[in-house]
Amino acid sequence: MKLNDIRDNEGARKERMRVGRGIGSGKGKTAGRGMKGQKSRSGVAIKGFEGGQMPLHMRLPKRGFNNPFGKDFAEVNLGMVQKLVDAGKLDAKAVIDHAALQAAGVARGGKDGVRLLGKGEFSAKLTFKVDGVSAGARAAVEKAGGSVELPAAQPSEHEKKTARREVNKAASKKK
Repeated sequence: MKLNDIRDNEGARKERMRVGRGIGSGKGKTAGRGMKGQKSRSGVAIKGFEGGQMPLHMRLPKRGFNNPFGKDFAEVNLGMVQKLVDAGKLDAKAVIDHAALQAAGVARGGKDGVRLLGKGEFSAKLTFKVDGVSAGARAAVEKAGGSVELPAAQPSEHEKKTARREVNKAASKKK
């Protein structure tokens, strides 16, 4: 076999139909659009149109709201953590964080971290390093002799921009 002998299989590459190129082409004159009417003209987009009847997407009720600034936390209950400690899947002496809870198979998802909730019985003395905690969960952990550490609050993009503007205004007034 030589490089100049290599060919595609028959029918592997199909050329596109060129419409409106004369009677003999099979798609001449009306170019497959039929006779007259709105859809035979150019620039027509009537995908959701139902002949004047109220379209389905407008008839159905709208529900809910998607918050673009909402956080996605993996929610973990204290009762589940206690079960894992009792089963030996979590080390009671180590700091319990997102990675440890994921390894134990209890924190699924949560691209913004873990939030600790107070459901269930809890008695282990643990140190948590999580991104959110409910008041009840914090009270239960501290009652058992443990502690909860939250990350320092980071300023939002809006707060950063506002601070930069104020610095620039002060600098321009000094000149």
